[in-house]
Amino acid sequence: MSEPQGHEGYESTQRLPVIEKADDTDPGRSASPEAYEPGPVPAADEGARDGRFWSARRVPAGLLALLVLLGAGLLLYDVVAVRAHRPAMHWRRFLARQLAERPLDDTWVLVGAGLAAALGIWLLVLATTPGLRGLLPMRRAHPDVRAGLHRKAAALALRDRAMEVSGVQSVRVRVRRRKADVRAVSHFRELDDVRADLDATLADGIRGLGLVRPPALSVRVGRPRRKG
Repeated sequence: MSEPQGHEGYESTQRLPVIEKADDTDPGRSASPEAYEPGPVPAADEGARDGRFWSARRVPAGLLALLVLLGAGLLLYDVVAVRAHRPAMHWRRFLARQLAERPLDDTWVLVGAGLAAALGIWLLVLATTPGLRGLLPMRRAHPDVRAGLHRKAAALALRDRAMEVSGVQSVRVRVRRRKADVRAVSHFRELDDVRADLDATLADGIRGLGLVRPPALSVRVGRPRRKG
């Protein structure tokens, strides 16, 4: 028996009935389709509670741990050598002499203190800031799953949407954490009309990105430069 044909020779597809079989061994488990429906998607204000992604800071933490390990090991070796009635290392005797003889307003003392303070401030900033500035958090579709979108990918998506507007010749898009800068060149149509279409298209594109904090949109449209 031949299968039914649709319009223009395409085969028509029909949904076959599904036979559901309940599992008698697990009375709490249901085989109905409603049991596998995903949870409700949170609203935009609910997803706004999610902050930025935190960086693991593996490179700074690894370098700091390595320096602390080397310094502690070298100092421990020198202390053990002194306890064993051997002379201390030259660097430790030189450092102790310099710290004892040099005044606090000495140039090298001030430079060393400034470097130590700058290093401490840098470590505090790394410890208290999330990092990953290039990753924009997206709204959660599931409470246990977090997603992010790179700023370059967001800029590419907005650029593709902008190129669909009539009259746009070229577009440059730069997406930041709080702002999306769009620079377009139009070779025909009125600039105000092109700008209005870009505002509507890109606003819809930003909403389609699903970001927790959608960036503010800034659009500028100009004419191409004259050659010669």
